[in-house]
Amino acid sequence: MSVPCVAVERERGEAVRARLADADLLDGDHEIAVDDGTIYVPVTDPSAVPADLADRIVERDAAERDRPRTPADLLGYEPSLERLGDIVILDEDDDERAREIADAVMASDLPCATVLNRASPIAGELRVREWDVLAGNGTETVHREYGHEFALDVAAVYFSPRLATERHRVVEQVDPDERVVDMFAGVGPYAVPMAARGAEVVACDLNETAIAYLEENAARNGVEDRVTAIAGDVRETTGSYAGAADRLVMNLPHSADEFLETAVALAGDDCVVHYYDIQHEDDPFGPGERAIRAAAGDAYDVAVETERVVRSYAPHEYNVCLDVRLTRV
Repeated sequence: MSVPCVAVERERGEAVRARLADADLLDGDHEIAVDDGTIYVPVTDPSAVPADLADRIVERDAAERDRPRTPADLLGYEPSLERLGDIVILDEDDDERAREIADAVMASDLPCATVLNRASPIAGELRVREWDVLAGNGTETVHREYGHEFALDVAAVYFSPRLATERHRVVEQVDPDERVVDMFAGVGPYAVPMAARGAEVVACDLNETAIAYLEENAARNGVEDRVTAIAGDVRETTGSYAGAADRLVMNLPHSADEFLETAVALAGDDCVVHYYDIQHEDDPFGPGERAIRAAAGDAYDVAVETERVVRSYAPHEYNVCLDVRLTRV
């Protein structure tokens, strides 16, 4: 098919392509081609091409680009999807619509082994939910995040891919040889990359299945020698680590305040605490700071280094993080 193209010397090709892309003139339905030292860049509107390139417009046969079919292509609308490894997750109340989307996902070119729909809220001490399996089978997958792999079963453990950016923000603060206690570690999305940066990590979780996956993930990522996984209530299992931590991760936002006495007991002379909370928009950080100061008492100076809204949680409520430094008095 003959289409308008901008023809320039091959060595100028990338610069010209970038200019045309910035002007929103690239024809994404046709392939860029190179022939005998000249690159041909298909454009959508030759009349809008910059003046200094106008004499470079030619008509040329261009191959159609093979575009992957998306679920939206098949449905005629953009569904709300979440990816976790090779699982696609839906949150649809209408069962018929959910199954329509699942069929489109499986028929599309989206890499996917299983489609799940959320069937219940997160509940219980172990923070898990029920799922409807709409396509494929099983609820186990391997999720990749910032160069690390995490095996998990979404029906048996808590894991949110939406927190990847926040986890990376915290992990990037870790120095080699730090002593870290991840008080609610799950399958290891904080513990494993922290260990990869050279930290010695004690990782605790009440969920024995999560701890089994954490141990697998530490080995999968080559850091098993720097991760100590402990199943059980962190308040009852970490006494031997009292006063040792350079960093604490407290990602249990609904009830982290109930564990602050243990956090203070674990803290070393200079310790950073990443404290996660859910609070009303009117005062998202105040309750957490006040709780930390009360738990620290006269033993530590408390300095809030970062106040960060991680995401909206519910109408007028935020999931927040406070990075707090405890310095022993």
